[in-house]
Amino acid sequence: MKLTLSAAALRVLGCLLEKEVTTREQYPLSLNAVVSACNHKSNREPVMNLSETEVQNQLDQLEKMHLVTASSASGQRVVKYAQRFCNSAFGTLKLNSAEVAVLTLLLLRGAQTPGELRTRSGRLHEFTDVSEVEQTLNPLLQRDDSAMVMRLAREPGRREHRFIHLLSDEAELSPESDADATEPGDLAARVTALEHQVAQLQA
Repeated sequence: MKLTLSAAALRVLGCLLEKEVTTREQYPLSLNAVVSACNHKSNREPVMNLSETEVQNQLDQLEKMHLVTASSASGQRVVKYAQRFCNSAFGTLKLNSAEVAVLTLLLLRGAQTPGELRTRSGRLHEFTDVSEVEQTLNPLLQRDDSAMVMRLAREPGRREHRFIHLLSDEAELSPESDADATEPGDLAARVTALEHQVAQLQA
């Protein structure tokens, strides 16, 4: 599975995945509920201010891509929306609850470390520790059909790598490499050694 979706489409999809778990009694969602979820000020990075028309357009596009279903109860005019991105009767992508939680958080909040994912996942899935998050990420990194997550190069001063989803058409990705993974302390040591060599040559 290889998808490249806009930031707005990913926000809509992430919200449907989130609310399917956290507000089961209100799911599927009306258009107004999807708009509200997309524009939450908390647990969203970046914070968006999508209009009802923008959200409706994204829902229509996702429905055409068979990632969302729209339905209305008999005698009611309100259309309700549900995700069929994963674990649906119509799709082939099957994820466990831990994988859904991790992917949902990455869709809603961007690149995060395993520690951040564990801290923020409470309402979606209870991870016992960071190693369980890492074990959950591994299959998403190595899916046979197509990887859904990538590990980014470790930033200076950070102990953990960050992970990002691969469903965006806008992400500026910097994958891990041996050069990028070099510790700041190692770089300093190499610079010192080179300076020493230069000093010896000039002596």
